[in-house]
Amino acid sequence: IVDLSTLRNFCGIASLFLPQKPLRFGRPLSLGVSQMFPRGDSLALTSRQKQELAAQEPLLRQDRQDKVTATVTQLWLEAYRAQESIRLIEQDRALFEHLVDATKASYSSALGRARQQDIIRAQLELTRLDDRLTVLRQQRESAQQRLSEWIGGQASLPLAQTLSSKLGEEPTLVMGQPKNDRWLYEQINRHPLLLAFDQRIEAMQTGVELAQQKYKPEWGLTAQYGYRDDDPMGRDRADLFSVGVTFDLPLFTDNRQDKEVSAATSRAEALRTDKLLMARKLMAELDTSIVQIQRLNERRTLYDQQLLPQMAEQAEAALTAYNNDDGDFAEAVRARIAELNAKIDFLTIKVDRLKTLAELNYLLPTNRSVLLPQSHAKQSPATNGNRTEGMTP
Repeated sequence: IVDLSTLRNFCGIASLFLPQKPLRFGRPLSLGVSQMFPRGDSLALTSRQKQELAAQEPLLRQDRQDKVTATVTQLWLEAYRAQESIRLIEQDRALFEHLVDATKASYSSALGRARQQDIIRAQLELTRLDDRLTVLRQQRESAQQRLSEWIGGQASLPLAQTLSSKLGEEPTLVMGQPKNDRWLYEQINRHPLLLAFDQRIEAMQTGVELAQQKYKPEWGLTAQYGYRDDDPMGRDRADLFSVGVTFDLPLFTDNRQDKEVSAATSRAEALRTDKLLMARKLMAELDTSIVQIQRLNERRTLYDQQLLPQMAEQAEAALTAYNNDDGDFAEAVRARIAELNAKIDFLTIKVDRLKTLAELNYLLPTNRSVLLPQSHAKQSPATNGNRTEGMTP
């Protein structure tokens, strides 16, 4: 870098600007002002880069809110699943208690076909139900404790027994459309997390332009005023005023400017790679969630229309046959336990479906209003849609 400086004393300041009585300081007094001017458009580019970095914060905040909504929804549903499983078991436990009492009465009267092993089997099933209740209560309390991290003491309140109809609304998706990479990317390309990446990439690209300004000269302006006391003979000496212009020219750029531009370019490209990896991650999660929703819908229909009615008929038929001395007690108990397990499985399917919908609502920004930066808003305005509510039961 060549540093050139030009100074010229162009004016002597007359004594009329200073006190008439001589002042003797013993040494001259000098005051100066210097102002450097940034290279090229460095000042404007720095301001733009800060604005671009600031524009990502609303997007990151919205992404955080969406993550919290999905997390709280899934934790609440886990506690709800345990609670409803407890309710189903307690309902059937009353039937098993009645069955035990009836078996004991039949065994005591010696008129029925009840055997001692039937009584033991019925009592064993009651004990197993009590154990399942203990496990489910533990799961419910664990889910509520994890939920309290997000909503505080409200997590310990009794949960609602019914769910909001909005909780089960599915996002508008073309389920039958081939889910190739392009289609998946179209679904998540306006995700707040990816839009925040775009803002950081723009800021990094501005950083490249900022580094390129190092090739341009830097200018500076200085002004200096010098006060001179009288000479040793007592004669007045004129004060001095000088201005200077400084500038540096980056002539040899291999060791500094070129490397700075190369480093800034590499940082921008690395961020583009990070965005691509994040997009692929979101695409994989979206594809997985869509497949899960499809399979859970199929299972829900199968249980609701076929399996549960058939299980109920089987349990009723087995119990009727036993009461008419035409069936085995163990078979009646197995049928009733199988029906209870099917009800709990059906509940698990419904809860898993709702948890997957909560994940889909996080992945699909088309179901909510996205806070776009000004540059993105002009190109692709956000689409307002219905947001599936997570915590409202």
